[in-house]
Amino acid sequence: MKSKLFLLATISVLLSGCFNNSESDLIAINVPNTTTYTKSIKATIDTYCISCHGNIPSSGAPMSLTTYQNVKDAVLNRGLIDRISKNQGSSGMMPLGGTRLSQSSINQIIDWKNNDFLQ
Repeated sequence: MKSKLFLLATISVLLSGCFNNSESDLIAINVPNTTTYTKSIKATIDTYCISCHGNIPSSGAPMSLTTYQNVKDAVLNRGLIDRISKNQGSSGMMPLGGTRLSQSSINQIIDWKNNDFLQ
């Protein structure tokens, strides 16, 4: 009986050391960037850009944005981030005649660029 009581007391002491109600000693975990063209960027482009920047560009659009390479080229060489970052109603703002993309969507495209255009 004494050995069972001792075992129970030992387990209680060990288990009580596993709990902590303090958040001050928690460790922050950095989650790696997961912004990729396939998971994030393509859906934004398809939703807001393809109506003019399709396989055959229309409404005066100068290029297609239907592929990873097209969009990457537009970011690197055609000022895509500048155009989508303009204030609503500003000259040259994209999407043309539409509503400015959410800042979250713009930030994803910037993040995608800054992390070497993950596919």
